[in-house]
Amino acid sequence: MNSSIGNLYLIPTTLGDNAPLEVLPISVKKVVEEVNTYIVENEKSARRFIKKISSGKPQASLNIFHLNKFTDAIELPEFLEPCLKGIDVGLLSEAGCPGVADPGADIVKLAHQKNIKVVPLVGPSSILMAMMSSGMNGQSFAFNGYLPIDKAERRKEIKRLERLSFEQNQSQIFIETPYRNNKMIEDLSRILDSNTEVSIACDITLPTEYIKTQTANDWKKNMVDLHKRPTIFIIHKS
Repeated sequence: MNSSIGNLYLIPTTLGDNAPLEVLPISVKKVVEEVNTYIVENEKSARRFIKKISSGKPQASLNIFHLNKFTDAIELPEFLEPCLKGIDVGLLSEAGCPGVADPGADIVKLAHQKNIKVVPLVGPSSILMAMMSSGMNGQSFAFNGYLPIDKAERRKEIKRLERLSFEQNQSQIFIETPYRNNKMIEDLSRILDSNTEVSIACDITLPTEYIKTQTANDWKKNMVDLHKRPTIFIIHKS
């Protein structure tokens, strides 16, 4: 895979603790088997994932750079130096796809600036899989990340997204810190208009997967326990 300039491979990971090759194609395995330099968010979980994918790869052969909220932007060019020396580098997400709701986007941008070939590999995206299974508008949707924690600000933002959904016929996607999921669904059922649809996609690809779309009013009557379970929320007002 080496050439005068190495490639930056965007390597997706599983969305939970299931066998990688249940949800990832063989192309991911082939790349992991050949690449020894990685940019990762968490070294321990990255090494565990690599071992699951390629059990014969010596852990001592791995060259790992850390990219997380503590990483200084001034360090990023160093992470891509191996590519400039003809060595392939893998950008490994903590869960799902690199660069999507993930700090890896900064590395990808820098790779383009340095004329390094960026190669995205196929893998599960909880955002897209939730959208696929929601029954909402797959022609127009937006991902909004996290909503405000402050009660007043959160209420204001939920109503803004509901209004935007109605005015533009656009489904609005967002996430929450897993231990606050139950409070989020309570807020949505209380703040949204009764007929606004809310889709909840939880534990996607896992044995405990739960996906349901119904009105805010119906969620009031049928609450589900989402505590500490990775969840995607989508709303749409018609």
